[in-house]
Amino acid sequence: MTETVPRPTLEAVAARAGVSRATVSRVVNGSDGVREPLAERVRRAVDELGYVPNQAARSLVTRRHDAVAVIVAEPETRVFADPFFARQLRGISKELTAHDNQLVLLLTEDRDDHARVGRYLAGGHVDGALVFSLHIDDPLPGLIRRAGLPAVFGGRPDFGGGRDGVVYVDSDNRGGARDAVRHLLGLGRSRIAHITGALDQTSAVDRLDGFRDVRVDTDPRLVVEGDFTAASGERAMRELLGRRPDLDAVFAANDLTAAGALRVLREHGRRVPDDVAVVGFDDMQPVAEQTEPPLTTVRQDIEGMGRLMARLLLRELDRPATADEDAGVTPSGVVLPTTLVRRASA
Repeated sequence: MTETVPRPTLEAVAARAGVSRATVSRVVNGSDGVREPLAERVRRAVDELGYVPNQAARSLVTRRHDAVAVIVAEPETRVFADPFFARQLRGISKELTAHDNQLVLLLTEDRDDHARVGRYLAGGHVDGALVFSLHIDDPLPGLIRRAGLPAVFGGRPDFGGGRDGVVYVDSDNRGGARDAVRHLLGLGRSRIAHITGALDQTSAVDRLDGFRDVRVDTDPRLVVEGDFTAASGERAMRELLGRRPDLDAVFAANDLTAAGALRVLREHGRRVPDDVAVVGFDDMQPVAEQTEPPLTTVRQDIEGMGRLMARLLLRELDRPATADEDAGVTPSGVVLPTTLVRRASA
């Protein structure tokens, strides 16, 4: 039988540091009002004894759980298969870990999932929420609002008219799409098709709008809806070749879609880029470098978006409740630039 070693107590830390229990509590909970030499003695005693604060008791004092819900509005089959989500989650995790916060991953696919997530958020388990891959008319924003939690959204949200004070981080999807299409035009291509993403998501809508900004009078037959997956890229490419076999370029809404399109072009004997030039969006590693040929694409800083989302939420959580409304206000929306990365496909 293994003998259980008692956990070090607050009193033991106080005795080792030669200070009061109240002083130790203030240092452990991150409160102000303790002189640095005393605080350093307490921290040294904590390290020496291996003291770990009781999270439940600490939460009563700080009203913080040091945990953040990360909600992805997609089924697990897509989240764990699409490298986009891995990169965004990695950025979020790095930032939360650097600030000693836990990531609680929640996935939603159907109505039952929304009810489960709503109950969890309302149960007081987390301090805030980071949400991405929202679909139009998704109930998640309402659930988060009713739970009274601060939130940051990945991607420009569309709440049926929008609401003031919504904080989000996005890439310049529309501008990136314009750059992609202008690049294809610069190569002398004139029959440019677009395979969209899922049009119940604002990123896909913005990329379609960017395409149309440049190709105002495009043939409607050159636009086919996809859903950001390689399978949809294959399906849409076959449809496009049936509609307009003379097409000479494709702008795909993301790299996975482009990879699917490239496979179908190869099956039909179309040379890339000689016969058909292809541009994607994301610059997703390793997808963009391992397609045949390597993919010209629009780069967005996916991991950086995740880190910035977490940073904005933590900044909001750290604001004192009594802080002046205009002091250190979190911006409502941050749009990060994109860049065109030229490879062999266009």
